[in-house]
Amino acid sequence: MEKDKFIALKVSFDKIVNTFSDEETSIEYWRARDLMPLLGYTRWENFNNAIQRAMESCKTSGINVSDHFRDVTKMVPLGSGSERPVADYMLTRYACYLIAQNGDPRKDEIAFAQSYFAIQTRKQELIEDRIQLIQRIEARDKLKESEKRLSQNIYERGVDDKGFARIRSKGDQALFGGKTTQDMKDRYGIKSGPLADRLPTLTIAAKNLATEMTNYNVEQNDLHGEQSITSEHVQNNRSVRSMLGQRGIKPEELPPAEDINKLERRVKSEEKKLASCSGVLPPIEEE
Repeated sequence: MEKDKFIALKVSFDKIVNTFSDEETSIEYWRARDLMPLLGYTRWENFNNAIQRAMESCKTSGINVSDHFRDVTKMVPLGSGSERPVADYMLTRYACYLIAQNGDPRKDEIAFAQSYFAIQTRKQELIEDRIQLIQRIEARDKLKESEKRLSQNIYERGVDDKGFARIRSKGDQALFGGKTTQDMKDRYGIKSGPLADRLPTLTIAAKNLATEMTNYNVEQNDLHGEQSITSEHVQNNRSVRSMLGQRGIKPEELPPAEDINKLERRVKSEEKKLASCSGVLPPIEEE
């Protein structure tokens, strides 16, 4: 996400925060009608469907829905100068997070909102860090899917699991400038687990691109046998490496990233705490 768009989104989301305070508590809450356009929705009916799905997720988690979703009304102006009431909701941070989770994460607004509501602060650097973390997890998931598809393609074309391992290893060697998968594991201090779990997002994306190219050409050209598929995969990894090299990037020189499994556990732990940390909607009458 571009820096300027990130800042613009943060300013827009910050503007619609409401706060309820009394002698015992202070919580932040949001109005659904204010949130709707920021999440890219133009019709209330569609947004209300997302809210209903979020409420069902809340219920499934064993959390009291009314603590986080409150039916209210909002007065909107008419052309005649009068006003009429329309349906609205008061939403806790947790409720907003669940709604964002029902959106398309490929949209910048949704990706931003998922992180904005997931942490108990609106500090810019922390939101940025979490967005980058989620992007790395998503990149790793895409690579897993691409490699799963490659494994299936290879198996259907007469290559066994050991052959797949050799093909993938040769691809790594081409991407990392001659360094083998084990060489990179040694460099990163990986004792167990896949190399990709410690790769930075850029390298994961590079591996995924090369793997998708291999899948495409294996399917389009109906390649068979370990030798021809190995040649295809090596060529694609070399092409990706060349593209990176044109921008002064050598994958084997990039530093390792934190183990992605630890990141996933941390993300899940943060999300589990979110409901209790968001507070409970106050028992107040609609304005």
